[in-house]
Amino acid sequence: MNLNRIGRIGALCWVAAAPVFLVASLVTGLRWRQPTYSWATNNISDLGNVHCGVWDTTRPRYVCSPWHPVMNAATLATAVLLAAGLLLTWRLLGRGVVVRSAQTLLLLATGGYALAALYPADVDENLHVLGAFLIMGLGNVGLLLAGFAPGTTLLARWRRLTLAAGLTALAGTVLFFAQQGVGIGVGGMERVAVLPFPLWACCLAVLLAETPPSRVDHGVVVPL
Repeated sequence: MNLNRIGRIGALCWVAAAPVFLVASLVTGLRWRQPTYSWATNNISDLGNVHCGVWDTTRPRYVCSPWHPVMNAATLATAVLLAAGLLLTWRLLGRGVVVRSAQTLLLLATGGYALAALYPADVDENLHVLGAFLIMGLGNVGLLLAGFAPGTTLLARWRRLTLAAGLTALAGTVLFFAQQGVGIGVGGMERVAVLPFPLWACCLAVLLAETPPSRVDHGVVVPL
């Protein structure tokens, strides 16, 4: 598809979001010492905790993240990039109640990333948990809902990808809140709940750029 300038910027924002988040997670985790950071046992939030000490009554663990500002800044950048991508491709992906509801829920999820970044778990646990709920609760419902976009919309072209991402994310959410690691640890399961949205957005942006030219009329696609 020959994306217009706004659409191209939105796609670029989506392409950048997942790498920013993943690279920051890796780099920040590598700075941990005694104990080292584990993607299987530690939560994502542990990377952003400001203070050192034993954390979490459910799964007590010692948390000390020297580069927490890097993680929190990257999480905030992820929120901005995902939100910008959504808003700049808002009309391009389609219209109708299903599409708009999905986009709204996903936009709320970007607010969750911002809350999680601005309010680390050991600074304001309530707002941090609210952010997690927006990401893993409302956001993942929105992702699944996007998989049911009407067949006339551009979003429907990638129904299988979207449904797979939404179902995976919701399954990860249920298992994470049930504290079931299922072989990858509770921390690993949290990533199954959190990562599908930014990874889906990254894939969708690439697919948008590679889509053959079509006539798009306010989100209704008619192949040439």
